[in-house]
Amino acid sequence: MIDEFAKDNLHGRLRRDRKALLWKLDGLSEYDARRPLTATGTNLLGLVKHMAAVEARYFGEVFGRPSPEPLLRWQDHDGSDLWVTENETRERIIESYRRTWGHSDATIDELALDAPGHVPWWPEPYSATNLFAVLVHVLGEINRHAGHADILRESVDGRTGLRPEHEMPIDEEARAAYCAKIELAAGSAASVKE
Repeated sequence: MIDEFAKDNLHGRLRRDRKALLWKLDGLSEYDARRPLTATGTNLLGLVKHMAAVEARYFGEVFGRPSPEPLLRWQDHDGSDLWVTENETRERIIESYRRTWGHSDATIDELALDAPGHVPWWPEPYSATNLFAVLVHVLGEINRHAGHADILRESVDGRTGLRPEHEMPIDEEARAAYCAKIELAAGSAASVKE
């Protein structure tokens, strides 16, 4: 009973967070979806590409269920899974991610939480794992990257929120006043500490 509740809850959160990550691309130009927005090159479409590879591997090869989707390059030393070349279309990346969801969802639906898996890129003794641990791990990954996407999107055009229905109209004056208050507090704290 608790296993099904836990599995349904974790799976529901994964589905929610996938949609949130994709929503961060809505309305962006090709340039803004792809351009590096941090010193390390982090970009919105690259985060989606990375999560497609993460899910394909964790819910595929870890459980002996290889993804029918061609696997994107993943965690190469050059970071190629975290950015999108000019020849990779946004549509291709998004559709690949959505098809990967189908394969991941089938793995989650068909296996019990204690179903054994093996993560060859994890060190021993952690490489022997189960669906529960992988679900928790992938949720951590997507939450981390959805958080990155929140900040990146806010830096592009100020849009924030988990989903479109949670988005509030941008009040530039109120935001400026709020940031000024935080800046004042930070400056005051710094002068007291130094």
